[in-house]
Amino acid sequence: MPQTTVRTGRARVLLIGTYDLGHQPFGLASPAAWLRAAGHEVDCLDLSRQAIDAEVVARAAAVAFHIPMHTATRLALDALGEVRRVNPGARICFYGLYGRANAEYLLARGADSVLSGEYEAELVRWAGESPAATGPRQLTVLDRLQFRVPDRSGLPPLQRYARLAIGERRLVVGYSEATRGCRHLCRHCPVAPVYGGRVRVVQPEVVLSDVAGQVAAGAEHVTFGDPDFFNAPAHAMRVVEALHSRWPALTYDVTIKVEHLLGHRRLLPRLAATGCLFVTSAVESLDDRVLAIFDKGHTRADFIAAVGACRAAGVVLHPTFVAFHPWLTRGRLLETFAVLERLDIVGAVAPIQLTTRLLVPEGSLLLDLPELVHLWQEFDPARLIHPWQHPDPALDDLQREFEEVVARAGLQGWDSFTTFDHLWALAGGSPPARRECPAGDVPQFEEPWFCCSEPVGELINGWEMPDPAT
Repeated sequence: MPQTTVRTGRARVLLIGTYDLGHQPFGLASPAAWLRAAGHEVDCLDLSRQAIDAEVVARAAAVAFHIPMHTATRLALDALGEVRRVNPGARICFYGLYGRANAEYLLARGADSVLSGEYEAELVRWAGESPAATGPRQLTVLDRLQFRVPDRSGLPPLQRYARLAIGERRLVVGYSEATRGCRHLCRHCPVAPVYGGRVRVVQPEVVLSDVAGQVAAGAEHVTFGDPDFFNAPAHAMRVVEALHSRWPALTYDVTIKVEHLLGHRRLLPRLAATGCLFVTSAVESLDDRVLAIFDKGHTRADFIAAVGACRAAGVVLHPTFVAFHPWLTRGRLLETFAVLERLDIVGAVAPIQLTTRLLVPEGSLLLDLPELVHLWQEFDPARLIHPWQHPDPALDDLQREFEEVVARAGLQGWDSFTTFDHLWALAGGSPPARRECPAGDVPQFEEPWFCCSEPVGELINGWEMPDPAT
């Protein structure tokens, strides 16, 4: 496939990221490569690790905010005010997964373009256009691209981002993507409304070149951020086999749906053999009714089977959850604690996963279910969500108390088991007497991982993620 070329005028473009789960932002590095190849001058600011630089902002003709998450979108809108104050004449674009859901509001806030999907080529067009030629617009682009190797020059070094903790070891972590989009239509997922079941494959040589640059920069482990690494399993295995052949000591992690862990379980030993330390899987709930509402494609029994399949293959399973939702009961919550304890998987559950609250942004497929319409309030443009309240206010209170416990745990250095037991007891359960904590060698990132959830309060209210460099 020939490289896509977009010829436009030249501009000085500032790409701004606000939060990308503790990773050096691929969503800045990838478009930076495209823009520079087209002749544009590019500056990058990652506000999760850098302060706004007024001089850099002032010299930009165009400013583009990357919004891969709901939290990042909220933080980007906070930063927009400062950008406007310093450079009121700059053109503004928002691009990324949460562009489509929030396009109307972002355009109303002064953006002249909002891009979702495969945004790189469109960003190049936008950067070189005259705003008078197009006017405000929202585009969702799903073109098949010949990808470029991301250009990470100008970004903070990998050593300043979240490291992977394995006992006393701390590994420098890189990040890449082998596919984008997803074949599935889980109703609570932000990917489904944008990609509609489509997947776009990143050419293996591009992935390997991207990893090579990060290894040269000190990466000892790589996170593959694909929504589901087994959306294209043959392609995925080609990538990791080549990765392991070139860098035998390099480890990695991936995200895979429960149904794919079971459907492709024969591949799990190969993941382990090529350096996969753990698999993140969006389990979301242990309640089959809730899983059916979300259209997750698996059951509680499937999750339990997936834990066993991963354990047998020598790969740790990291489940993630949408812990609080309108259908939760205290009994179901206590049962979740008990099942995780019984499966001996507590050490692999990041405590923040037990605090998460269902996110319902504009465009969510949950809004399409007539039987659920009574649950959602009108869209709140300040919070960029359709708010909801639990029928039992005590459970909403408990969710906030859970967040406070997890924040305190971080400050006091509690391990996963201690935090888990505090949450379990707060919910009204009776945690068992603890054996010696076996979680020390379970790989965990130093920053909390969460996705399809309303923002963690500390992120929105001003708490800054710790900088590993300090």
